[in-house]
Amino acid sequence: MENVVLIIHLILSLGLLAVVLMQRSEGGGLGMGGGGGGGAMSGRAAATALGKITWVLAIAFICTSITLTIFAAENASGSSVIDRLGVTPPPASESQTPAAPEGDFLLPPAPGDNAPLVPTLD
Repeated sequence: MENVVLIIHLILSLGLLAVVLMQRSEGGGLGMGGGGGGGAMSGRAAATALGKITWVLAIAFICTSITLTIFAAENASGSSVIDRLGVTPPPASESQTPAAPEGDFLLPPAPGDNAPLVPTLD
């Protein structure tokens, strides 16, 4: 069932793309006019029909999107992707504490101590 809805979704998306590209630009948003004056009545009727087809395809596209989301939510498990891979991280034991690195480190002076922060080379 999910594959059928997915195929319908893809067909609707291609149809919606084609119908939107066939429509005439009415706003001139990019500075391009909407075309010449050939047959005002037929141009308006075609725009209305394409507009209605666009609305129908858009509503059907949204419905299939919601349906696919519901299918995905039903198939989702409560575990993460890493849990499904079967990779288990090494157990963190409490006895393994990271060892302090060896070497002399400069500690900040105690409050009220006027010792310089720069180490001396003795």
